[in-house]
Amino acid sequence: MTTHHYPSSLGQITLTAEGGALTGLYLPAHRRQFEDNPTECPAITAAVRWLDEYFAGSVPSFLPPMDTAASAIATAFRREVWELLLAIPHGKASTYGALARTIATRRGLARMSAQAVGGAVGANPISIIVPCHRVLGSDGSLTGYGGGLDAKIWMLELEKIKFERL
Repeated sequence: MTTHHYPSSLGQITLTAEGGALTGLYLPAHRRQFEDNPTECPAITAAVRWLDEYFAGSVPSFLPPMDTAASAIATAFRREVWELLLAIPHGKASTYGALARTIATRRGLARMSAQAVGGAVGANPISIIVPCHRVLGSDGSLTGYGGGLDAKIWMLELEKIKFERL
């Protein structure tokens, strides 16, 4: 596994990659410890370029190569939710309920649990790039965030996304 520590406005971010694809992006609050293994890796290079653009206030026009399925916690349901997160545009937000309704419709179900979606959102291994911070409560309120609520607020404000403070 290749690891890289990226200094950001949110603190040190840890990037991990395997097999030519980004497998993790962890904020300081995630409390994941990885030794630095700065092997040359195009996926890490692309992720750093993406993060540089994002933190400069730009909207990156590309995604680095990613493999969320490489995560030990990846399930078909979680990967489905993570794909929905990628469809939330920069500067926009969605809700756990809206994501649950989308999955229910796709699966031909009467309903899907917003809490189950919330669990999958919280398990996202590639924060920021797979934008779990863009998911709000049904009333537009902030909810928990694995990277810390301060980080979520910072990113929502960077993207000019309106939300309700608790």
